[in-house]
Amino acid sequence: MVSDMRPVWLEHYEKGVPADLDIPPLTLPDILSETARHMPARIATLFMGGGLDYRSLDELAGRFAGALAGMGIRPGDRVALHLPNCPQFIIGLYGILKAGAVAVPVNPLYQGEELAFILKDSGARAALTLTKLFPNIADVLRDSLPLEKVIVTRIQEYFPAKLRLLFTLFKEKKEGHAFPRQGVVGGRPVARLGSLLRKAKPLSKPACSPLDLAVLQYTGGTTGAPKGAMLTHRNLVANALQGRAWLTSLKEGGEVFGCALPFFHVYGLTVGLNIPVSIGATLVLFPQFNPRDVLEGLSRNKVTFFPAVPAMYVALSHVKGFDQYDLSSIRLYFSGAAPLPPEVKKRFEGLAGGRIVEGYGLSEASPITHANPLWGQHKTGSIGVPFPGTDARIVDLENPDRELAPGEEGELCIRGPQVMSGYWNRPEETKAVLRGGWLHTGDIARVDDEGYFFIVDRKKDLVIVGGYNVYPREIEDFLYLHPKVKEVAVAGVSHPVRGEVLVAYVVLKDGEDASRAEITGFCRQHLPPYKVPRKVEFVDAIPKTLVGKPLRRVIREQASVSDDND
Repeated sequence: MVSDMRPVWLEHYEKGVPADLDIPPLTLPDILSETARHMPARIATLFMGGGLDYRSLDELAGRFAGALAGMGIRPGDRVALHLPNCPQFIIGLYGILKAGAVAVPVNPLYQGEELAFILKDSGARAALTLTKLFPNIADVLRDSLPLEKVIVTRIQEYFPAKLRLLFTLFKEKKEGHAFPRQGVVGGRPVARLGSLLRKAKPLSKPACSPLDLAVLQYTGGTTGAPKGAMLTHRNLVANALQGRAWLTSLKEGGEVFGCALPFFHVYGLTVGLNIPVSIGATLVLFPQFNPRDVLEGLSRNKVTFFPAVPAMYVALSHVKGFDQYDLSSIRLYFSGAAPLPPEVKKRFEGLAGGRIVEGYGLSEASPITHANPLWGQHKTGSIGVPFPGTDARIVDLENPDRELAPGEEGELCIRGPQVMSGYWNRPEETKAVLRGGWLHTGDIARVDDEGYFFIVDRKKDLVIVGGYNVYPREIEDFLYLHPKVKEVAVAGVSHPVRGEVLVAYVVLKDGEDASRAEITGFCRQHLPPYKVPRKVEFVDAIPKTLVGKPLRRVIREQASVSDDND
């Protein structure tokens, strides 16, 4: 709930956006079923040219729920989703939830210890994966893992009939998509999703309620071991409805979403899946992000809404022949999950002719808490204003009980119906971030006198150079102004004399050449000496999470700075 005093940011809400919302007692499966009742024949998913309507999608989710119940999965049990964006992810997610179980989305690129950690930490009893990814599951099965059942599906299951046949004949075996021959792996039975769906009867009524745990959303692990944010049905329903209220131009039954954001990430889960399902939108699914393929898919399918992350906008804007793709159907672009550098926004908008609306969120808040008005005032570098029903404030880093005045930098704190109930099996970490009814985000921010919030950087990314505080994002935004720079990430690394120094990882635009001296000289012309990177590394790609956040931890580990570099 918003505070008693009317927040100044409400003055910037667009017409029709409420200050607060009454969250109805619904679950995520309720929303899917409601859409299926009202728009049964509406195409829900488009995948490689094959479509599923909402009636079929809801029925398949119900059948999967019945199959899980028949396998002994009970309400509260955890089931892992180890899949890219494909119809099976959606069937799996809503089926798990209809069964009253808890979905555990897992990055499909995870393998080895990363994969084993989440399966073990969550206590997942079953996992749904692709045949192509099955070996990664098989490799980590051991006695210490609670996983009891593995369900596999082929990527081509929902391709159009002709393409499915051609794929099966010419690619399935060659590229590792065939079903595993063995019916048991590591002592666990292996089942086929298609067989389960054909044989199972749909659950007549979802076995979940609004306050039940719906999703264990593991944080990206950019600053350490991942933690499972516990998101209830109410959390996720609230954020979907907040998003709908904010996106005033969305038309029920009339939108086509481009879904390149991975659904295993909470940004993709809410903005790319739950919101469009709630309005009966068609979801154009991209199993992986290939910039040219995405541009072709957006153009061919007349997408109207495209949520993405800054790294995607960078990659798309550097595709040769960008102007050959017709993106005129897209009314709105949305950006989140990482800061959107002003130069990236300016370049993409200039090419695409649309408008990117930047928002802010985090796994612990389902995820969105702030956004810029769709058509109202945008301020350069701002994440906008709090969502309906969301309160936000800036507190002193040393004394969190003291709220700071506009313009002062401190930690961003949030409260609202989308905030998680805590971290899975981590009471101490939960107490550290949920204090006095507020979620302490770990992000350093400021708010201006009009209620617009600005993220300065992550508290853990703060670099102290010669006693001065330096925020890597400030240096990154500046380096994007260099005409030869395509991407950049900055991190602080330890130094035997100076304590910490800045290291910049730079990706140059295609065909460009630059020296380290040129980059540092550009910085020296405009920045104080302590903000100039001591080392510049030219790389082919910035180490990032799958949703485009720079992995500063990896950069710090890779960079080796000594006195010889001074």
